[in-house]
Amino acid sequence: MNKYIAFDIGGTSIKYGLVGSDTNIIEHKITKTPKTLNQLLAIIHEYIQLNTDPDVKGIAVSSPGAVSKEGIIYGGSAISYIHGPNIKELITSKTNLPVYLENDANCAGYAELWAGSAQYKKDFLVIAIGTGIGGAIIKDGKIHKGANLHGGEFGFMLLNAKMGIDDDSWIRMDSTLSMIRKVAKAKGIDEKNLSGEEVFYLAHQGDQDCIQAINEFVHLLAIGIYNLQYMYDPEIILLGGSISARDDLIARINEKLDNILTAFPNATIRPQIDTCKFRQHANLLGAVFGLKREIEWRTIKEC
Repeated sequence: MNKYIAFDIGGTSIKYGLVGSDTNIIEHKITKTPKTLNQLLAIIHEYIQLNTDPDVKGIAVSSPGAVSKEGIIYGGSAISYIHGPNIKELITSKTNLPVYLENDANCAGYAELWAGSAQYKKDFLVIAIGTGIGGAIIKDGKIHKGANLHGGEFGFMLLNAKMGIDDDSWIRMDSTLSMIRKVAKAKGIDEKNLSGEEVFYLAHQGDQDCIQAINEFVHLLAIGIYNLQYMYDPEIILLGGSISARDDLIARINEKLDNILTAFPNATIRPQIDTCKFRQHANLLGAVFGLKREIEWRTIKEC
């Protein structure tokens, strides 16, 4: 069985290990995200040198930011030092193996295409909901990066129609952080002392501030999903992020979608929504899928 070395570069930690061609995580490690680029490269190169098995066919890397085909990561993230240098070249310089580098949300999309909730589908969206809102667009089975590498940046979508722009973007109005802030403001407490899980727990206990905040959160989520359905007409829209693990989320969103579609009878296409299958290993698996596909295409061209 072919094996692949995979890295998931995150703002808090670096996850890495060996992944089999059947999506099996053969080995998994995690370490704190280093403070410098040289330290990051040292972690990557050291692990590559430890895995000289001939079955290892390449190196797959998931990263935040706007990742170019050449290997430069544009935009910004919590890891400022990865933006600017050609990360792909720096990794390739010490290995004879092919290296694949892709944005983390796009990797999550590829994981679902490979063996997840979008397996056998060609057109779908992944919405990653957390402290912000991002995602991925898979069109005709491929990542849609867009002209400026910003494909899937759903959080910048504006939801209010009022004159003037004041926190009207989806990311500011409808992330889990925005929900927490609403509750904290209503209760006059520091938002740092509250979590999304606590908001849902308090709502279950009958807390009206939390009930209202969750209701607004789900309503705005449904509006965003409705808009994306009519922009891209995907087969399915998948939700990721820790909040997607809640058993009642899909039912709540569908209830809000029912209200929207009732209000707009000419809107005859109902968004099909589901949750992502892969969670903590999604970026590793998706990066490997992208690498596998790139190797296969390169082989076909050479033949």
